[in-house]
Amino acid sequence: MTIESRSRLFERLIPSLVQLRDDGLRLEEENAAELSKIEPIHRPSARNLLHYLGLRRHDIRGLQRDLHALGLSSLGILEAHTMASLNAVLFVLGQLTGQAVDVSLEPPVDFHTGPRLLRDHARALLGPEPAGRHVRIMVTMPSEAANDPGLVRKLLVAGMDVMRINCAHDDATAWRAMVENLRKAEREVGRSCRVQADLAGPKLRTGRLGAAGRVLKIQPRRDYLGRLVEAAAVWLTPADAPQEPPTKVRLMLPLPRSLLDAAHPGDELHLTDGRERERFLAIVARRGESLLAQADRVSYVRDESVIELLRDGALVATGTVGVLPEVVPPISLLPNDELLLVRADVPGHDALRDDAGAVLEPARIHCTLDAAFASVRPGESVWLDDGKVGGIVTANDGSTIRVKIAQTGPNGARLRAEKGINFPDTQLAMSALTVKDLADLEQVVRFVDMVALSFLRGPDDILLLQEHLHRLGAGHLGIVLKIENRQAFENLPRILLASLRSPPVGVMVARGDLAVEVGFERLSEVQEEILWLCEAAHVPVIWATQILEGMAKKGAPSRAEISDAVMSSRAECAMLNKGPYIVETVRFLSGVLSRMDQHLDKRMAMLRRLSVSELR
Repeated sequence: MTIESRSRLFERLIPSLVQLRDDGLRLEEENAAELSKIEPIHRPSARNLLHYLGLRRHDIRGLQRDLHALGLSSLGILEAHTMASLNAVLFVLGQLTGQAVDVSLEPPVDFHTGPRLLRDHARALLGPEPAGRHVRIMVTMPSEAANDPGLVRKLLVAGMDVMRINCAHDDATAWRAMVENLRKAEREVGRSCRVQADLAGPKLRTGRLGAAGRVLKIQPRRDYLGRLVEAAAVWLTPADAPQEPPTKVRLMLPLPRSLLDAAHPGDELHLTDGRERERFLAIVARRGESLLAQADRVSYVRDESVIELLRDGALVATGTVGVLPEVVPPISLLPNDELLLVRADVPGHDALRDDAGAVLEPARIHCTLDAAFASVRPGESVWLDDGKVGGIVTANDGSTIRVKIAQTGPNGARLRAEKGINFPDTQLAMSALTVKDLADLEQVVRFVDMVALSFLRGPDDILLLQEHLHRLGAGHLGIVLKIENRQAFENLPRILLASLRSPPVGVMVARGDLAVEVGFERLSEVQEEILWLCEAAHVPVIWATQILEGMAKKGAPSRAEISDAVMSSRAECAMLNKGPYIVETVRFLSGVLSRMDQHLDKRMAMLRRLSVSELR
């Protein structure tokens, strides 16, 4: 590029940058009424968000390439200080071209105060930065944390910075016990830890399914050729007072005490199972009033079926099988099947068919949220069980939503009770705070540091929560906004502006439901946009859902999970779910985040010395 062409490019860039700056200022002016509701101390963050939104209304990719080619800032990391970044580039271009460029307007934040505000807000909500890393670690508490102080202490030592209590599980007594165990551990360990309570919110779920009967399946272990490897162990115990089976024995068959008293090791039990096949169980040992038996054939033992005690082939005693566990078969679904989501809370069932297999009545299941029946329209999509089943609404009469199944796995899908339902296209008119949430809120405000609002959809949900917190004398508590549906994502700018009225506040990227709502192929794009908008508002972000999930459950992470954990270093906090190996997972994540602190500050690469740069 010649000097003359470079000079012309310099001059051409100035009007484009001035327009970006003016559009940001214009958006600030248009929202003056909203800004006036925000306390002056937090207004710079709100103004910076509006300036950023004004810039992002344009496609500036060509402008960025031109700036980069000239050795200037390409505006790629201006979220925390938008107006200051534009002024800096305009000032340099003015100096290079000799043009008089007005950069006298003081920006709300600069290159130092913008990032500092984000750090200050993160500290106010999530507590001080832990030693060696700036990203905090949040851990979801299992029920055992209420009665196992040692587990809580281990988590704190491993690096937990925020305890997460899920109000969808356990109760106020258990939640308080968890916090008491934490406070005791803090005194012993010398580390502080914040506490977050997640309100359950109006989660859409499938209702209960009807039981098909009571059956116990007994299945021995066989190799790939069908040869017996290990007989199935069955615990025979009195039906009127069952005893706990030995370790590793999972199958329990309740029988009359008279039959058990008459039995001895070496005897056999004979029955006809649910498939009308004769089956035998060999009694191998007595343990008090109970017996241990083994079976080498698959059996489906029915409730109240007749069972015979044999000794050397002769009948010794008879009895009937006691109460067995209910078998609740799932609903089987394939593409083009019809599923009815019903408002009435009645047990669901699979499709009813005639002898030829033709459908007499479609499968049906209860949808737990009344608001869906007032809002869902034909043509809108519905997803069930975390996106495993997809369909299109064909009709809604206010009591039944008819769904044509469009997507399942290659072998179909099995839908069970208590599975999530998502209507991503539907504008659901409902509050994010349920009656249960308000009751839980009254309990948790006494011992937590922040409250997470689930399934919010717009600014009104935040304002309502703030109102209830002030009513309870808990206006000082932090608020975490869980972005987990399409409406919340699309309303995020307004949500952030409303939230700045009452900091401390943070945003949780709840990637589980969010992926279903926006589409899995869009999740990466959407989570990036949430990070950008929150940084522009100087609002800390909690990166959530399935971080190192495999390690927490099985003890070892996958390579993809490690890459995902690295991505969480872009946020101010990373959330882990519970699992048998959660202590080891917290320790592992702490190490990953400590290392990434040396390489990344948000999206800016930090170029520390690389040992591999030595030519050996």
